Amino acid sequence: MASYLQIESISKSYGLKVLFDRISFNVNEGDKIALIAPNGAGKTSLMRILAGKDRSDSGGKVLFLKDIRIAFLEQDYDFDPQNTIAQQIGDSLKTREILTSLGLGSSQRLMGELSGGEVKRVAITQMLASEADFFIMDEPTNHLDVDAIEYLENYLGRSRCTLLMVTHDRYFLDRVCNIVMELDGGDIYTYRGDYQNYLQKRQERITNYNAQTDKVRNLLRRELEWIHATPCARSGKAKYRKDAFRELQERASQARVETNVNMDEIRYNARLGTKVINCKDLYCEYPGWPCIVRDFTYNFARGEKVGIVGRNGVGKSTFINLLMGIVSPQAIVRGSIERGTSLQIGYYRQDGMSFKEDDTVIDLVPDMHLLGRFLFTPDMYSTRVSRLSGGERRRLYLLTILMKQPNMLILDEPTNDLDIVTLNVLEEYLLDFSGTLVIVSHDRHFMDRLVDHLLVFCGDGVVKDFIGNFSEYRAFIKDYEAAARRSAAKPAAPRPQPAKPAPAKRKLSYKEQRELEALEAELEALSAEKATLEARLSSGTLGYEALQSASARIGELMDLLDAKELRWLELSDIAS
Repeated sequence: MASYLQIESISKSYGLKVLFDRISFNVNEGDKIALIAPNGAGKTSLMRILAGKDRSDSGGKVLFLKDIRIAFLEQDYDFDPQNTIAQQIGDSLKTREILTSLGLGSSQRLMGELSGGEVKRVAITQMLASEADFFIMDEPTNHLDVDAIEYLENYLGRSRCTLLMVTHDRYFLDRVCNIVMELDGGDIYTYRGDYQNYLQKRQERITNYNAQTDKVRNLLRRELEWIHATPCARSGKAKYRKDAFRELQERASQARVETNVNMDEIRYNARLGTKVINCKDLYCEYPGWPCIVRDFTYNFARGEKVGIVGRNGVGKSTFINLLMGIVSPQAIVRGSIERGTSLQIGYYRQDGMSFKEDDTVIDLVPDMHLLGRFLFTPDMYSTRVSRLSGGERRRLYLLTILMKQPNMLILDEPTNDLDIVTLNVLEEYLLDFSGTLVIVSHDRHFMDRLVDHLLVFCGDGVVKDFIGNFSEYRAFIKDYEAAARRSAAKPAAPRPQPAKPAPAKRKLSYKEQRELEALEAELEALSAEKATLEARLSSGTLGYEALQSASARIGELMDLLDAKELRWLELSDIAS
């Protein structure tokens, strides 16, 4: 088995902060490695050294196997906003096939007009189209919707490529990787197996380390008694014991204490009345763009935990801004939004951080107790924002919101850039949060643990309420699509019902019953046509014009299926 990458004795520090010190490891052919570490531990710095954009402080070596093809996916993708997608990444059969699979469709759109998630999909297309032997990726799922995540997950899971990636997505990690590599305390530790195995083996390592430290402390105590009982002028024969004593002192101080984000001290304002946010007949669109919401009526309830999902660019963040009263002058808005008089919202925005670079951690959060609970150690209190990693900034931003004691939390993509340790503890806090919680996220693990139901943004202003968690929703849609493909000649079997029964509803009218039957036949036909076109695209035998035509038609079919599936769901709910 060939060694694709050899790292020998590389180091990186910023000022007095040591990120990693003379670390060494190998990546062999076929390895699929997830690199995880707390924010600020040096993951991105290590990736930049591998990409040749930074240097090791201690020299060392970064050796790639000669003649292998390497593709890097960095968090910040460099592009020209005036380029079309085709100009940015090339216009080949491979790139067009991947763009279609990722839901981007036309390659003639300008890069400057794309959302953050769409830009990320362009970057991923460029990486996959390179057909490299070795992919190196820094947070590949950040800003991606679930369709794109699942496509990338399936692609990498089936591929024989070698992979090294930084990720916080626990589902993605388990389904793609066979090795977990941890950067901890400046050292590298490697665990073969899945995420659960990593957690177990890591805890065993820490327990063993602390047990050894306890033994050293017992020895130190005996040596300390000897030092105190022995005059300093004792003969030079005892010098070795004094030197050994100093080494014992250093080793005894290194016991590992797992630091967790303890949220017990962070309280929300419990004075939340029966009215939270009530939306009635809400309509919003921007001229020249698809409608965001149409005839949306919903009362957010005290204590509910709702997830908001949908494809990139469908308007989820715009909807959240509407709830907050943040409306652009160009927006066309009708209907009403009423907010409770005792409502205090904590709003975590994707682009909400507005710290001054010279601000220190203690300037922004002057409560040292809370800082300590949130993984900011005393030596970091005077650290300026400019010196914090992206994840540390996000963690600090989150704390500035929670410390205001909101009784409603609205979190727009809160998992981006947060490390797994912080995510686990944040989940525990949100599970205990008794206020109203609204989450926009594509992190399947995060959503599965937290939400009771979903508001599904389907496009063109249509929003559907789904009772159940995120995985249940995805299984619900996939099961139906699979059944539709299998049943081209007969009515589709009813979809599995949501995990929690919906309240009783009126019966279908005669006209609606006929519409439901027609929709079942149309969905079967559209799904079959889409499957046929996807098979033709994957065959690699289509010419340029046929490929363009098929790609365009698949885009049309996806829009048609979204609209008709939504109406099918609506009528089915009434009929059930």
